[in-house]
Amino acid sequence: MPAAPAPPPAACQLRAAVKDDGASGYVHSFQTGSVVDGPGVRFVLWTTGCLMRCLYCHNPDTWHLKHGEPTSVDEMMAEIGKYERVLKMMGGGVTISGGEPLVQAPFVTRLFRACKALGLHTVLDTNGYLGHRISDEELEDVDLVLLDIKSFDPETHKRTTGYPVDDVLAFARRLSDLGKPAWIRFVLVPGLTDNEANVDGLAAFVAGLDNVERVEVLPFHQMGRDKWERLGRSYPLADTPPPDDALVARVEDQFRAYGLPVR
Repeated sequence: MPAAPAPPPAACQLRAAVKDDGASGYVHSFQTGSVVDGPGVRFVLWTTGCLMRCLYCHNPDTWHLKHGEPTSVDEMMAEIGKYERVLKMMGGGVTISGGEPLVQAPFVTRLFRACKALGLHTVLDTNGYLGHRISDEELEDVDLVLLDIKSFDPETHKRTTGYPVDDVLAFARRLSDLGKPAWIRFVLVPGLTDNEANVDGLAAFVAGLDNVERVEVLPFHQMGRDKWERLGRSYPLADTPPPDDALVARVEDQFRAYGLPVR
């Protein structure tokens, strides 16, 4: 009689087993049925760990790496595999978001490799700051990059995220050089990122890339405020209103003026 399969390792054991080889990583949560994180209907996986501290972050509960659940690639792929057929039927696939996925680049690239082995479309949702952690070869397993560029103006970027923008722009240029399809995402915050010169600078930069399939202007909202408060943090944009329709239209038109496809 064959031996019974070994039980899943206890969380503490798996936590100890999370190594740099990427066989395991920390997962905050996952969701099926998303239609806003890439083309088609998608399985979205949120990893933990992020260096940036964006003033409008709506996932502050993913900032710290070990606030996630230690999970092996095999366990995650077993879950994804349940939806393989429907994801393909619905023109979707798997999106890995965060946190910042490239904090756990070895784990994330292993997952992408496994997804591609199943024939699933793959999306990396990233702020680009750690783009140097994924090689050109590993990027071959990524079909599309959702790249958040928080600001073009360096001072505004640092004020918004705590980090400079140079590495983000360098990653954007690298994706363009590789011909890797990308959607550029820009969060529009009144009084923070809405300066006309800032938007014009970003639009001109993005227009110089050869791989951009669309630009998404994402209006700031207050939906993350409750999470900040539950974590005992003071929400820095508590008094900032969402942009009105006129401001959103103005910013979208600025991108369109550079011939960019705005959705």
